Amino acid sequence: MLASACRTLLARGLPAVKASPLTAPALCAAAQRLTYQETSRVFTSSTFAAQLAEPAKAPELAKAPEPAKAPEASSAPLDEKPFVEADAENVVMHPSMARSEMHPPADDQPTLGNPASAGGKFADSYMLMHPVYTKEYVEGVRATHKPPVKIHEKVGYYGVQLLRRAFDAATGYGSEMNERKWLARFLYLETVAGVPGMVSGMLRHLRSLRTMQRDNGWIHTLLEEAENERMHLLTFMQLRQPGILFRAAVLGGQAFFFNFYCIAYTLSPKSCHAFVGYLEEEATKTYTRAIQDLDDGKLPQWTHLTAPDIGKKYWRLAPDATMRDLLLAVRADEACHMHVNHTFSHLDKDAPNPFQPGSVHVP
Repeated sequence: MLASACRTLLARGLPAVKASPLTAPALCAAAQRLTYQETSRVFTSSTFAAQLAEPAKAPELAKAPEPAKAPEASSAPLDEKPFVEADAENVVMHPSMARSEMHPPADDQPTLGNPASAGGKFADSYMLMHPVYTKEYVEGVRATHKPPVKIHEKVGYYGVQLLRRAFDAATGYGSEMNERKWLARFLYLETVAGVPGMVSGMLRHLRSLRTMQRDNGWIHTLLEEAENERMHLLTFMQLRQPGILFRAAVLGGQAFFFNFYCIAYTLSPKSCHAFVGYLEEEATKTYTRAIQDLDDGKLPQWTHLTAPDIGKKYWRLAPDATMRDLLLAVRADEACHMHVNHTFSHLDKDAPNPFQPGSVHVP
């Protein structure tokens, strides 16, 4: 085993280390751990060899890696905490569970103690991630607002306000809303909301290829956002199939917004992330009002309507989940995207991504 470990280390370009009864276990453990950790942690050959050569540190290298521990998720309403200014050195991470693809879910019941079932990647799914929330958390989500201060924030904020006025007129949004009007608004909103994450991730991917440098983790979070918004659309599609005029409007809107956002993100990523942050503020308000209308009895068709199966599977909802449970989960998603993009709008484009893969909870 020791000879095999040495050959493995030498094949990876590491200098030979004199074997001894003390360093033998370390060499074996290091050879096994190198493959496990090589995608998440980078060592130089000189640093790694120096660690192996130090007798005092040999026992540490022989230990198996411990799984990451996630902080507890907060169930307090979002509006009780002010937005925290973020920068590359001091940023608030999501207190949610880290991805654990090596940890298969025990069952379909989400638990905060199980990293695989509390948000993130499931072993039985091809999705990038599954947002899973507790009942207490989704009930505590509230619409919040971050006052625009910097120029890029004002550009994003007023851009969203202009877009909302046009969108309200197009979808018939007003004081008298019924199930059909709400679904029309949800469907069109999600066709738009699914664009920024994909465009941003694509442009950062291409930039990484051009510069031949790492992206520092942004791409994955942005693609998770795009997939999440698309799942909103696919879920609501189970409740209403749009007609040809609606689909034509989606086609025209996507043609315009995709190209507009692509150019805008190339010129000012911070303004675009601020724009999405304020767009998600409006989305959170929209779903909050829909939930209130449902609670007030204004949407009788949804009172006892069972959530679509695709939504139950994606959010890991209970078998008897209702439309209200679905709307609560979607609102929590929008609050997550709001927090992520407001944070990104304050970070330099080369700063590390402060969010864990599969993060869904907002502090």
